[in-house]
Amino acid sequence: MASETDIETAAADLRRRLARQLEKDGWLRSPQWRAAVEAVPRHRFIPRFYRENHATGVTTWDPVTQETVGKEKWLRLVYTDETWMTQFDGRDIDWADPKPISNATPTSSSTLPSLVVRMLEDLDVQDGMNVLEIGTGTGYSTALMCHRLGSERVTSVETDEGVARRAGHALTGSGHTPHLLVGDGRVGHPDGAPYDRLIATCGFRSIPPAWLEQVRPGGLILTTLRGWMRSLGLVKLIVTGDSASGWFSEDDPSFMIARQQDAPESLGMVPAPDDGTVRKAVRGPELLTSSGSGFMAQLAAPDARFFSMAVDGGPVSTFLLDSVTDSFAVLARTDGGWQVRQGGPRRLWDAIESAVATWEEHGSPNTAAFGVTVSRHQQAVWLGNPNGPQWPLPS
Repeated sequence: MASETDIETAAADLRRRLARQLEKDGWLRSPQWRAAVEAVPRHRFIPRFYRENHATGVTTWDPVTQETVGKEKWLRLVYTDETWMTQFDGRDIDWADPKPISNATPTSSSTLPSLVVRMLEDLDVQDGMNVLEIGTGTGYSTALMCHRLGSERVTSVETDEGVARRAGHALTGSGHTPHLLVGDGRVGHPDGAPYDRLIATCGFRSIPPAWLEQVRPGGLILTTLRGWMRSLGLVKLIVTGDSASGWFSEDDPSFMIARQQDAPESLGMVPAPDDGTVRKAVRGPELLTSSGSGFMAQLAAPDARFFSMAVDGGPVSTFLLDSVTDSFAVLARTDGGWQVRQGGPRRLWDAIESAVATWEEHGSPNTAAFGVTVSRHQQAVWLGNPNGPQWPLPS
């Protein structure tokens, strides 16, 4: 497979195969989105990317280009249902001489097609609707929307200039001319409002108020809510005037957090050994890493992060630090279980244990039992119904 024509022919075949697979797996449900997947050349949007090398030890990503793996393998990888990384630590990659990358944080990617089309199907668009996309990324999902609705109906905002420029070239090169903007996605794009649909492909700690103003009543907002410890999941909200409400989806697709919402570099102050008050902990730090209880911990301690380390050559303790209020909780093993030492304005472990107990009293449900209500002045996640137990989102 050498010539450009051969690549385009092979790519068209791989797109049809990908569409068949996505339909079989239940992600593609409508002929319009299937036609878009079969038409949009993903290889134009990710001509070069990185994939994780699963060797043991430190996480490393290897470059994938036509030169490094050969044209056939490169094209086959492009059209697999995988997320491929395209940027780390907010810095552009030197593709003239790409090297493996370790000890880095991915900051831009091409999301796995099954999640892209699942979100587009959930967006429930109809002909003639205007859509605002937050997070252009590579431009692949933007192109799918342009194919489905027409370029003039699609506005997309990207925070990173280099990422936006590359997406713009790829979109133009594949025949699409949406409204592309570089800026803070939290602000949206008021000049193009009102929108019928808003879709965000990065995670937010809460719903930006500007979105409520720019999506028409009856319109939909589809975004991932996430915190500094973990993702909360995908929410679909219906806008009603100054407010919006809706439900989490059953599973937990995770997106990178919007850059403007990233956690502060400093985790907060590590408490001195005798700071705080000590009690027996009902539960240990496994609460933070299990899926259901981890979701509750994120709701109960939205400004906290945790890590484990040995103290003065002793056993490993888990530190939970709130960088906004300087509250802390330190969990240490004792003969009969765990003890917790807490200090600061918020009793973090009390809040987490209480949230997890509430969740268990309600039968330890999955995320689909939770909803969100958003107004200009407050936002909360609730369990069961809007009058049920609730936890505020960070403003």
